[in-house]
Amino acid sequence: MLKSLRTTAVAILVCSTPTWVSGADFDGSKPLLCATIDAHFCDIGEVCFRTLPGILGAPDFVRLNFARKLVINSQRSTPIRYMESGDGQLLLQGTELGYGWSIVLDTKTGGMSATLVNRDDVFVLFGTCTPS
Repeated sequence: MLKSLRTTAVAILVCSTPTWVSGADFDGSKPLLCATIDAHFCDIGEVCFRTLPGILGAPDFVRLNFARKLVINSQRSTPIRYMESGDGQLLLQGTELGYGWSIVLDTKTGGMSATLVNRDDVFVLFGTCTPS
């Protein structure tokens, strides 16, 4: 219960980033701290269900280090193998633990969508990022 409250409080703080943070902060030129806020889990042939990221084992926070091309959380780091910028978004892709993943950042707001997929199931995460 306390962990959920802490996660919610931090997510609110991250979401209330001041409006003076410029869109250039989310273009891949600066490291970011991203909070996962919402999660969905889908199994083949089953209805997807919505939950908190921590319940699925997803990290509450990840750091995006563009200079080193790494996604970093408290457990491990994984290389960003592909990056593409355009149409108001920054697309990152890689692989880890048998999953392919994609993270898409809104370059204006810092909003984040992420997927992790393998042949059996899919995780979808939503969150927001702030310069770190």
